[in-house]
Amino acid sequence: MRILSGLQPSGRLHIGNFFGMMEPALKLQHEGDAYYFIADYHSLTSVHDGKALRSYVRELAIDFLACGLDPEKCVFFRQSDVPEHCELSWILSTITPMGLLERCHSYKDKIANGIKPSHGLFAYPVLMAADILIYDSDVVPVGKDQKQHVEVTRDIAIKMNETFGEGLFKLPQPRIQEATAVVPGLDGQKMSKSYDNTIPLFEEPGPLKKKIMGIKTDSTPVEAPKAVEGSSILALYKLVASQSDYDAMVADHLNGGVGYGDFKKRLLQGVTDYFAPFRARRDEIVADKGYVDKVLAEGAEKARAVARKTLGRVRDAVGLG
Repeated sequence: MRILSGLQPSGRLHIGNFFGMMEPALKLQHEGDAYYFIADYHSLTSVHDGKALRSYVRELAIDFLACGLDPEKCVFFRQSDVPEHCELSWILSTITPMGLLERCHSYKDKIANGIKPSHGLFAYPVLMAADILIYDSDVVPVGKDQKQHVEVTRDIAIKMNETFGEGLFKLPQPRIQEATAVVPGLDGQKMSKSYDNTIPLFEEPGPLKKKIMGIKTDSTPVEAPKAVEGSSILALYKLVASQSDYDAMVADHLNGGVGYGDFKKRLLQGVTDYFAPFRARRDEIVADKGYVDKVLAEGAEKARAVARKTLGRVRDAVGLG
């Protein structure tokens, strides 16, 4: 089973990235042939500062490795080190119907939230399709909001097969962890850098406390029962707490007598404890000069060998070269 997933280096990673994509990917690296990449081509749609982008790429690599990514168990690489992604993206774009892209809700959502439209943002699903198809991927672990893009990938693969010959591309399947498909942010919306409502993965204690204590809540008095349905605090606490601690917080919500401030303090402790081992591993990686560069270089070499083979097959089918 070939597994493929990527993360954009468009800012600091947050716990929504971890539970939505990274944690499932870390489990899957032991189940099949896993390819994980840093999607820096994709980040060009939102990051227009070269120095910042290089910093984001490095920090993402460090964070992913700190959280348990094992270069011996998977292929981990930087997308731009495999330029075959872009050539395949162009080839796919020549048979991709405009209507297919116009129906993509991710583009509409981003524009509605103030992100400036661009061709790159509009054509994002085609590059994503190239990312997936160039490795003959079977499984793509994604967040719920990205499921449509995997469906678009399948549609493009079917059209390529119909046009240039059956069997040219595999049809990948999305894999979503429904329980953590959408992680709420500080304002109750989906946690996203685009909405500036995130809890960074390795935030310093002071800023972390400020962010968690600032989570939006209603004005229910301390003594009154609190709503369980739709509670961002409970949804986040469930990700980092033991079942017994989570059940205790639910009971305290239902019974009343405990304020939101106390719940936020418990959440703060839960987040701190959960990520403490990863923080220690991160310090070790940062101290080992050259380790990250070595991992990415070796990963790119392995990834490019596969990508070249796939692209050669496609170029032959469409009549290039």
